[in-house]
Amino acid sequence: MRRGVLALAAIAAAALLAATVAIVGGWWAPWAQRYVQGVDVSWHQGAIDWRALAGDDVAFAYIKATEGADHVDPRFARNWADAARAGVLRGAYHFFTLCRPGAQQAENFIRTVPRAAGTMPPALDLEHKGPCREGPTMRDVVGEMGAFLERVEAHYGVRPILYTTREFHDAHLAGVRGERFWLRSLFRAPDFRERDWVIWQHHNRGRKRGVSGPIDLNAFRGDAAALVRFANSTRPST
Repeated sequence: MRRGVLALAAIAAAALLAATVAIVGGWWAPWAQRYVQGVDVSWHQGAIDWRALAGDDVAFAYIKATEGADHVDPRFARNWADAARAGVLRGAYHFFTLCRPGAQQAENFIRTVPRAAGTMPPALDLEHKGPCREGPTMRDVVGEMGAFLERVEAHYGVRPILYTTREFHDAHLAGVRGERFWLRSLFRAPDFRERDWVIWQHHNRGRKRGVSGPIDLNAFRGDAAALVRFANSTRPST
């Protein structure tokens, strides 16, 4: 009896250890591994060794460029250039606030992010729920979002994708149709916008070579060839 109990305890301990290693190492949702893997980064990750990152099963990266109407991520230019040199397919994202008009936020993004061939569609990060420290919080979130999308699409020649959480989606985006989504859904596959998501953020504290701290992990819904097609829809500069 004692041997049986000890054996069961050993099996349980091994399973717990494996689960812990999986979570720390980035294997948060095993069903996400069927897809092409990528990351998203900002200044929070500090200096990144992009060649090491590229060698750790990272095919693409979304890089924070701007926030609101006037903030530029201080590491955007470096990350943007280094990702390209490392052969990582890259896209830029804007953190949308509820405090400034969408058109103004679009201009901030356009001033910062160059048009380049082989880049993934811009992404609009929709998760901020306010309140604003200065001035009123916007009343028509979907309308201001639309103003951003239209201006950015006209400049880059491709419709941005929408990054969002379940909470923000249910509060503001449930009635939106015809858009492509990048969904945050930890622990399990997204259970909303099941037909509309292109990218799934499945981990918020992954570990990858070339990054000293935690990093967001994402899965592209398609194979490597589909990812390349996705990354060749932005109109290059002329």
